[in-house]
Amino acid sequence: MDLPRSFTIRESGHRIHNPFTSEKLAALGQALHLAPRTRALDLASGSGEMLCTWAHAHGIVGTGVDISTEFTARARLRASELGVADQVVFIHGDASGYVAEEHVDLATCIGATWIGDGVAGTIDLLRRSLRPGGMLLIGEPYWRQAPVDQYTAEACHASGKDDFRLLPELIEHFGELGYDIVEMVLADQDSWDRYQAAQWFNIRRWLDRNPDDELAAELRAELSEGPARYARYQREYLGWGVFALMPR
Repeated sequence: MDLPRSFTIRESGHRIHNPFTSEKLAALGQALHLAPRTRALDLASGSGEMLCTWAHAHGIVGTGVDISTEFTARARLRASELGVADQVVFIHGDASGYVAEEHVDLATCIGATWIGDGVAGTIDLLRRSLRPGGMLLIGEPYWRQAPVDQYTAEACHASGKDDFRLLPELIEHFGELGYDIVEMVLADQDSWDRYQAAQWFNIRRWLDRNPDDELAAELRAELSEGPARYARYQREYLGWGVFALMPR
């Protein structure tokens, strides 16, 4: 049980595995007015940057669950680096079925709603761990503008234009599911650049060290073709944000 090796190669230098900068992550934590000892559960927690930095800055406590052995190890190291290893715990496991033993104040899934087969299923999963009056965080892509054709959608890593919604439609969808949106912090094009371009750097460094690896041809093609495709399509069409929700 692990992520594909190509994914960990692309994001080997990332602390945040989505198009959020550390500044935006900090702004989100401040916007939520997190109280000390807030109990959090983060499903698909990656390298643990959100839990670790919020534990350090706001005194929260919590648990992260992620399928990647490498990212889970990095999360534990990050907790030690920031002196919060007694506040946050990271579990290697399948987040898609994980429910906290005790209800939490904050339940989150940032950029991995595939664990619940989409937004609605992921919200339903998170709510099973949430105390009454608690808050959910969902990180999710949306269309900045509707893709003009199927090729454009696929160039944005979607199977079709119905994979994502326009931002107003996504916000309306949260309401249809019975939730008020109470905060949001959105990635911008610079955030996307930092996320995507760092992948190109990681891939190139890996290729230099591993020219004969079985993944070398695949990743060489990705590095050769991906940057222009990103600039032409994904940068212009795809948005991403984190949305704070409370049940009505």
